[in-house]
Amino acid sequence: MSLLIKNGRIITASDDYQADIYIQGESIHTIGEDLNMDADKVIDAAGHVIFPGGIDPHVHLEMPFMGTYSSDSYSSGTLAALHGGTTMVIDFILQTQGKSLHHALAAWKGRANNNCYGDYSFHMAVTDFNEETSKEIVQLIEGEGITSFKTFMAYKGALMIDDGQMVNLMKEVKDKGGMVTVHATNGDMIDQLIAKHRAEGKLSPLYHYLSQPEITEAEASGRFCDMADYTGVPAYIVHLTCEGALNATRRANQRNQNVYVETCIQYLLLDASLYEKDFDGAKYVMSPPLREKKDQAALWAGLNHNKVQVVGTDHCPFMWEQKLMGKDDFSKIPNGHPAIEHRMELLYSEGVNKGRITPQKFVEVTSTNAAKIFGMHPKKGCIAVGSDADLVIFDPNEKHTLSVETHHMNVDYSAYEGWEVTGKCKHVILRGQHAIDQGEVKINKGFGTFVKRGKAKAAI
Repeated sequence: MSLLIKNGRIITASDDYQADIYIQGESIHTIGEDLNMDADKVIDAAGHVIFPGGIDPHVHLEMPFMGTYSSDSYSSGTLAALHGGTTMVIDFILQTQGKSLHHALAAWKGRANNNCYGDYSFHMAVTDFNEETSKEIVQLIEGEGITSFKTFMAYKGALMIDDGQMVNLMKEVKDKGGMVTVHATNGDMIDQLIAKHRAEGKLSPLYHYLSQPEITEAEASGRFCDMADYTGVPAYIVHLTCEGALNATRRANQRNQNVYVETCIQYLLLDASLYEKDFDGAKYVMSPPLREKKDQAALWAGLNHNKVQVVGTDHCPFMWEQKLMGKDDFSKIPNGHPAIEHRMELLYSEGVNKGRITPQKFVEVTSTNAAKIFGMHPKKGCIAVGSDADLVIFDPNEKHTLSVETHHMNVDYSAYEGWEVTGKCKHVILRGQHAIDQGEVKINKGFGTFVKRGKAKAAI
């Protein structure tokens, strides 16, 4: 299969120029002006921009949580991602306490393999670090290409590890060339506030937010940075939401420590006032919760000052019936928010088109940085000869409205219902195949492949 894309404006993390792209097989073969090559298919990209396929390094597909499963399967979730310009996701495997990492890996492979439309990889969440688990780290890095290990500082009894386990895991992962990522919130403080509000009969979704004040995230982020500094492990904080936590990472980086920071599209655009909408606020129950306007401003500034390197989604959707599990108690509302399909278009519309970030910054935080941090660059995350031909042909001027009636995610409400967006993904190319052609799916389930990743980098 060969493909020639003509007359496009190419945007990368560093460049902005007019050129044609010729693709042979799965890779970019030639980039140049006025290319005149025979191709099986030609796409005219005049008036459109072309950027690397998005990489969302934070999704939860078919994830067991709070007695149920997130509602997007690997097929529906990766297909929705493709519709929105995301050609690769990194999902989280959750170790069951008392069982091995390989036991968890087998379960997640069973759900994902041969079921994905887009490319995918895994992080390994370590919830029970011990001598046996320690021996598995090198096997995952060297044998499976899983080089990032997530930890939780909350969800005691299910996912949380203590500081001693954290430090020992960090030492082992550093020694073997991996990275430690973290859900950084103080679980003990949060559990006490949840118990207090429940005892007082304060059970609406608002109290989910009030049980996780900014200090719970700021304190845990600072503590994680200190442990990472002590051990020297490459470190990454997922879904950072607030000014206090961002300040903790700034202090860490002032001592020449590299701590990567990810935020999510919802924390840039939505705020905690949504929890005041009675039970409708359950649509926005996620952890950490939405924050305040001042936190949004801090995160946008963090993007522009290279203090926030990645924008993901933490995509973890639940049907409304599942959210109703907590109609009488906020602590029983499954935590999660659907966004895998909308990240790229929302960030371009609200970021680039409104002058908050440059087009190059958009590419950097939606694709290139994730590829570099997680060991996939230059195979992924860039437009260069020899790289995978993962491309989005994007109309920066087309207006459309987000709605449950038109999205492709397997969830029966939209967290962005009625949101008008300027900019739309028109064509999506995945490893040289025309995957999405103006909304029409051109590939089959199972086309997506598992991507083995290289060892972590201390700096990008």
